[in-house]
Amino acid sequence: MKTLKASIISAFNMHGYTLRSDALKFLQEQLESLSPPEQQADIDKILNHIVGQNLTSPLIEKSIVETAYKSLHSSAADDSVLFNVCDAFSLIRFTFNADFKKFMTWSSLHDKSVALHGRANSKADMLIERFRTVHQRTARHKLFAAPAVSSDMSQSSTYSLRAIEHLLGSSSKEENVIVLGILTQLKEGQFFLEDPTGVVRVNLKQAVYKGGLFTENNIVLAEGFYEDKIFYITAMGFPPPETADITLSHFPNLCVTPYAAMNSHRLSANLKQAEEGNTDAMLVFLSDVWLDQLQVMQKLHILFAGYSLMPPTCFVFIGNFLSLPIIGSQSKTFEDCFSQLGAMISEFPTLMKNSQFIFVPGPNDPGLPHILPRPSIPPSFLGDFKKKVPKAIFTSNPCHIQYCTQDIVVFREDIISKMCRNSIYTPWEHEEKVDIPNLFVKTAIANGHLLPLPLNVAPVYWEYDHALSLYPLPDVVVCADKYDPYTVTSSDCIFFNPGSLPRSNFSFKVYFPSAKQVEDSEITEEQ
Repeated sequence: MKTLKASIISAFNMHGYTLRSDALKFLQEQLESLSPPEQQADIDKILNHIVGQNLTSPLIEKSIVETAYKSLHSSAADDSVLFNVCDAFSLIRFTFNADFKKFMTWSSLHDKSVALHGRANSKADMLIERFRTVHQRTARHKLFAAPAVSSDMSQSSTYSLRAIEHLLGSSSKEENVIVLGILTQLKEGQFFLEDPTGVVRVNLKQAVYKGGLFTENNIVLAEGFYEDKIFYITAMGFPPPETADITLSHFPNLCVTPYAAMNSHRLSANLKQAEEGNTDAMLVFLSDVWLDQLQVMQKLHILFAGYSLMPPTCFVFIGNFLSLPIIGSQSKTFEDCFSQLGAMISEFPTLMKNSQFIFVPGPNDPGLPHILPRPSIPPSFLGDFKKKVPKAIFTSNPCHIQYCTQDIVVFREDIISKMCRNSIYTPWEHEEKVDIPNLFVKTAIANGHLLPLPLNVAPVYWEYDHALSLYPLPDVVVCADKYDPYTVTSSDCIFFNPGSLPRSNFSFKVYFPSAKQVEDSEITEEQ
């Protein structure tokens, strides 16, 4: 049996690293009290942490090992944080390193800081990063990952993904080609497929569309044949999805919300135990809470009175918070409406004590222009609300809510109508029964993005595009939309729309984390 020293040296050598003597001694001292299986598990975790740092030298100093070891055992402090809200501008940006086949933090690879309005190459970096994330996921899928050993290649059920440069370099007709690329329209009425290696014109006349809403900027899987510098697509679909469990089994450190431990909070056994034990936890989601409408305020009073006997973990109020966009003097109306809401909430001390109040801005709420991610509502528009409700959290759109091991994304955008308007294929004109929310969910999951639309339709800050990423898939995605309420589960991820409160007969949604269930609710005259 190997000694502990030999096991450490062997493991580091396998990854191309050499430990300095003081670093080796430190590791031996820290691990010698553990059982052999625990020792090996800790060595593997420390190595994962070191590999993710993008070190320039294979010689490992003691300070590097100490940092990795502290990170390994820092989860205890973070495991006491059961509930946390992260705005889009505090999320960690990861980028896929093809050489190491690892996701690394943007800050470890670049000296420059993130700029709100980006640089000349920021737009290209954004699109390349979106593509690389989906490509590495697709290439690992059983349909495209060739077996390491195959006794009969003719019986193989895998397919080959072709880069666009492969097509461009072909002088003869290529049959049965499968390409992963971004669908674009570089010239009026002419569509193209792009990837980091090149761009090719496509012919869509014979294309059969499957499984989603196809718009420009979608990352699609296209099958067809290449001839005379044109790729004739016969079938178009989306890359296969991947559950969060599979993603985290490959990249356990891939956690976009700030978390001190080495691995994602979603893998914490302590947080999982707390989550399952708290069966009474519930999160209440309401969208289009028009505070300038008397009937809405009356319904909110009924809601608070009903929940005062059993306070939920949090209320998530999603904009817009006025029935009409703010123009000039209406900023005072906005302030007065929040002042009235603060006075109403303060009537219920049990809610003030036991519940969090989270506010996510809508497209017409005050703040920066219609570019995502959108910062929180400025304090100058809130008057004395924060004094009346000190526990209120005003966050960005979108935002992440961490409840124990679960990651909940809250997003406000009329996304379904935009997807339908910009779709190059309209399934509702060709099929009898079309489930639009289900098609949208499949599109978003396949693209790993909340907003798979052209930038002229849905502009984003290029260097904060990662805030709209859905990789790894969250446990819950709340897509607040003026579209009808829906709940769709796909790839172990729950998507739901609470519906527009005034437009949907005062309906809202309640999420129960311990059971991972969504309940349809409605504010009646007597709640």
